[in-house]
Amino acid sequence: MTEPLPHRPLRATAQVLLGLALLLAGTSHLTTARQEFRAQVPTWVPLDPDLVVVASGFVELALGLALVLAWRHPWRAVVGGVVALFFVAIFPGNISQLVTGTDAFGLDTDTARVVRLFFQPLLVLWALWSTGAWRAARTWWVARHTQG
Repeated sequence: MTEPLPHRPLRATAQVLLGLALLLAGTSHLTTARQEFRAQVPTWVPLDPDLVVVASGFVELALGLALVLAWRHPWRAVVGGVVALFFVAIFPGNISQLVTGTDAFGLDTDTARVVRLFFQPLLVLWALWSTGAWRAARTWWVARHTQG
């Protein structure tokens, strides 16, 4: 179990906001934006695009709920790391949307699709910073590699 990090109101607020954003995105995967999200499933994924959208929607709901509930829990850094990995895992969908020139979410030009690519790393950083995952990983790494 990780050590609890000091309470930081700005980080906690950012963590909860990210969790709420994931809850909204997960809900929209399953309801109003289901077709839009299908456009982001790369053609090389050997699964039904609708299955991928539904499954990722449930994952986003679970991660969003975990972020909201773990805002002061010692495991929040682990949750942040998992959320960051999720954002990395879905990045190929954004690249696929650019490569295939697929319009979705108002991204109807290559320029708009390229600009969107730069926001995914920001989500990764947001997850790592707001949960203290970056600091926890660094602390673990230093402790692990400075033992005699």
